[in-house]
Amino acid sequence: MSASKTFTERDILDMDKVPRLKMINAISGFKSASLVGTRDKNGHENLAIFNSIIHAGSNPPLLALLVRPLTVPRHTYSNIKETGWFTVNHIRREFYKRAHKTSGKYREDISEFEVCGLNSTYSTLCPAPYVEDAVIKIGLTFEEETKIEANGTILIIGAVKELTIPSASIEDDGFVNLETAGTLAISGLDSYHKTERLSREDFIKLPDDLSREDS
Repeated sequence: MSASKTFTERDILDMDKVPRLKMINAISGFKSASLVGTRDKNGHENLAIFNSIIHAGSNPPLLALLVRPLTVPRHTYSNIKETGWFTVNHIRREFYKRAHKTSGKYREDISEFEVCGLNSTYSTLCPAPYVEDAVIKIGLTFEEETKIEANGTILIIGAVKELTIPSASIEDDGFVNLETAGTLAISGLDSYHKTERLSREDFIKLPDDLSREDS
């Protein structure tokens, strides 16, 4: 391993904008690579790539989505607030280059589905568009939002109302094998990765003399 370099907060803040952005976006590690589908009240479809989808709870099933500050129009955010629905679609190798193109700053009247070569599809329950080529698809409703005062970003909490997963990727204990589903990971803003499972480890059950009373 080559020599390391340490940066102080001041060093980071003094960096040029683009190198700072690329570095800080990468240091949180590998993240989910997802397309978020929305539609406004007039039926205009929107599709945007996100690397900030996180688990927020399983009972009820919740996911969280981090949206950048509303200093410019954020079509995904406004559509979610307008209709109350959005979809999360896992990105696969077969269409990741087209998915990445949705990161462009398109006009509100432009459908990223059309200009990026992706097809939308709908279920009978969810009024927001899914990505046809995605095999893991999640339909969610808006539940609440929290503004992060430190930088103006907004954390949206969505309730999972519909979930589509390939049967072959669901293991006996309910675990979803993302590798067999072809789900990619992303680091930073533009680096896409396949995954390799090392192992699944057993649940850690401690003896009574080591465990907390609430365990």
